[in-house]
Amino acid sequence: MVDTTNTTATETATPAPVKSQRDDRRPRDDKRGGGFKDVEKEFQEELLGVDRVTRVTAGGRQLRFRASVVIGNGKGTVGFGMGKAGEVVVAIEKAVRDAKKNLLSFSIIDGTIAHDVTANYKAANIFIHPASKGTGLIAGGSARKVFAVAGIKDILAKQRGGNNSITNARVTMKALAGLKKVKIVPKATVTSPEEVKTEAPVAAAPKAPAKKTAAPKAKKAE
Repeated sequence: MVDTTNTTATETATPAPVKSQRDDRRPRDDKRGGGFKDVEKEFQEELLGVDRVTRVTAGGRQLRFRASVVIGNGKGTVGFGMGKAGEVVVAIEKAVRDAKKNLLSFSIIDGTIAHDVTANYKAANIFIHPASKGTGLIAGGSARKVFAVAGIKDILAKQRGGNNSITNARVTMKALAGLKKVKIVPKATVTSPEEVKTEAPVAAAPKAPAKKTAAPKAKKAE
């Protein structure tokens, strides 16, 4: 039995999608416009820790948060700050503002410090020694985070004493503050022997002898 039904072109064609106003919008990643761009931060932020602080008052116990933060620009500038608030985010913001008020700068030579330095703060003691290129950050705890944000790439550090992260960060900051400022001298460019041209010294022309001027004769009195 033969099927005699005929299907028209309009019946087989799929309907075209209907465009809406949302389809005409530009994507968020479009560089020509639209969307928000992330603002580059001036300092790198490293969170040392967030602690809960309880204060006992007449009305009861008040629970707050204390945040400690280390910031640095990676070029020899570093700062340490603390902040307290009822919320963690607010406490971190206060700590960052406090760290910007307590910035210190020191010289970084070839990714390390200029000389040995030792510092003491309360029960903590730290010894910092410059290292050769490729050594890395041989340090632990808060000292390693301070060196990382400051821009130091190769260093040897030994910390003894307390295990408090805040005390260790303060003794590291004290040690970096004790570094002497060193002027960085630019390296001299070495030229090949072919580029150096030896020129014969030019002989100076002989000076003409100065003419002697005769003194005027005095007239004889008549």
